[in-house]
Amino acid sequence: MFESIAYAAGGQPAGQNPIAAFLPLILIFVIFYFLLIRPQQKRQKQHQQMIESLKAGDEIITSGGIYGKIDKVIDQNTFLVEIANGVKIKVVKSAIASKIGGGTENK
Repeated sequence: MFESIAYAAGGQPAGQNPIAAFLPLILIFVIFYFLLIRPQQKRQKQHQQMIESLKAGDEIITSGGIYGKIDKVIDQNTFLVEIANGVKIKVVKSAIASKIGGGTENK
């Protein structure tokens, strides 16, 4: 009598595999990994390599949308960027969104 009440309340039948209940969750995680997590990690790694390869003369875009040319590397984390003739600003490496040209060394 009590067994029929337990089955009616959502109890698991004795013959069902407990791993089968977690299979949809595992499948969803695998799909999220390959469609979202892995590509994001790849983009982040490429961006970090681009940031590390910057040097004086490279043309950049900051995350704020400012176009400029790296005039001088001040230290590990800071650049002096020329945004117009005679107008230079300090920019932190992490604020650089992308590199737009190969650029040439300043002479």
